[in-house]
Amino acid sequence: MPKGYWIGRIDVTNAENYPAYMKAAQPAYEKYGAKLIVRGGKCDPVEGEGRGRNVVVEFETYETALACYHSPEYQAAAKIRRANSIGEIVIVEGAA
Repeated sequence: MPKGYWIGRIDVTNAENYPAYMKAAQPAYEKYGAKLIVRGGKCDPVEGEGRGRNVVVEFETYETALACYHSPEYQAAAKIRRANSIGEIVIVEGAA
């Protein structure tokens, strides 16, 4: 069964408060077995408009990735993220 991934592209608008989001998201990540593959780091937007921060989170399945995102634990953290950043998150199924 293919893995599931979150792909996030984020511009942090309030760097002072953004760490509160990362801390708040941790319980959801632990509950759903998330593995952080990419968390910031250097990037080079070679096509299209880039964002300052890129994140890839791996889950055992696509369904688990969806369940984590929609969980009460993550949605509480997402409110903090939205208040301190702008960006996009897509949930994708990995290659078979």
